[in-house]
Amino acid sequence: METIILLLASFLLGSVPFGLIVGKLWGSVDVRRYGSGNIGASNVMRTVGKAAGAVVLLLDGLKGATPVLAARSLDFPEWIVALAGLSAVAGHIWSVFLNFNGGKGIATTLGVVLAVNPLLGASLFLVWLLVLLLTRYISVASLAGAVCLPIFAWAFGHWPEHVICGTAISLLAFLRHRSNLQRLRAGTEYRFGQRAGVKADRQ
Repeated sequence: METIILLLASFLLGSVPFGLIVGKLWGSVDVRRYGSGNIGASNVMRTVGKAAGAVVLLLDGLKGATPVLAARSLDFPEWIVALAGLSAVAGHIWSVFLNFNGGKGIATTLGVVLAVNPLLGASLFLVWLLVLLLTRYISVASLAGAVCLPIFAWAFGHWPEHVICGTAISLLAFLRHRSNLQRLRAGTEYRFGQRAGVKADRQ
């Protein structure tokens, strides 16, 4: 029963749409109507501003870190710790507060990984940053980090359950970035720092 409560709480915490909340409180903007329509930090940055995006990045990261830290403080086994992190990411992607729609889970994933192993999280962030500097695409940087997640988890000697959950999160990242991949092929993907206009299908 304790495990079920932990995983449900992790999912519910992950479901809190901080991007939508900050967008409305900070700039009176529904970020779903602008840019990519995503509720994540990068779209908030494009539509509301860098400071608002940084706040969302921090809050979404805490959504991932908190269940992992809570599970460890309660002495749950590592496979439950890994599932708690995965549940938080799943909650962000399929938010119960947004009719099971949501974001792409990258910032929440970073929070999970930093809580599991700060060195692993820092390594993935460096990959993300390097790819961002080279391409200027946040989506490409995020997918590069997603590819490296299970590989680095294995290379760092993590438990198999961490590698398995890392693989699941990586696959979810690619699933949620399908529209970004389409825009990359079409040459219409937003670059880092580019401001976003109202979505064409929402005007």
